Amino acid sequence: MANIRIKSQWFRDSAAKTPQQNASAMAFITWRVAQNTLKQMRTARFDIEIGPQYFDFTREVLVFLTQVLDRMAHARMEDAERGEFMTALVQRVAQILQDNEDGLMGEPAAGQASRFEQFIDLFNELSDHYADFGFDAHGPDFAFIRYLGHRIEALMPQKDQRWVVDQIMASEVPDALDMIKRGMDGVLSTEPRPARASRAGVSGD
Repeated sequence: MANIRIKSQWFRDSAAKTPQQNASAMAFITWRVAQNTLKQMRTARFDIEIGPQYFDFTREVLVFLTQVLDRMAHARMEDAERGEFMTALVQRVAQILQDNEDGLMGEPAAGQASRFEQFIDLFNELSDHYADFGFDAHGPDFAFIRYLGHRIEALMPQKDQRWVVDQIMASEVPDALDMIKRGMDGVLSTEPRPARASRAGVSGD
């Protein structure tokens, strides 16, 4: 399993956070998980070149993860809270993606949709597709995950297409789902993190 450290608990504060605050925290975690997935794919020697393919891959993983988070939110939140959470989450993820893609690739040409708008459009389009798949206490079903695998397959060079769906389904998605679940559990927890020990209180100072 990929070993990345995710800080997901609010520090020394048990006050309830707004859906927007929780969404902002989860957007950052989601971005990190997507980047880790890409890194793991490249470590496994799948060709994902810096440039359009790199961000196309990232976009697909981000849409998948936000769809997963929508199902998790459905199980944990009232409808109004879920709506606020998901709206803020998708917008914040789109903003993080745009900042990174524009920074590396430059802004789109005049008259073209912004990367923020492109992500929102893709999320909305694929929401109808992912809605056909199952999700339960164990997470997304086989078809849900396979759909991501086939969308990633279309982005890969021919030499990688034979193996990429299996890699996504058997390795990358399980790791990503574990990190996303831990992140969501932490963000929604109202238990404060324990305070760090003060230097002044350490014997011998």
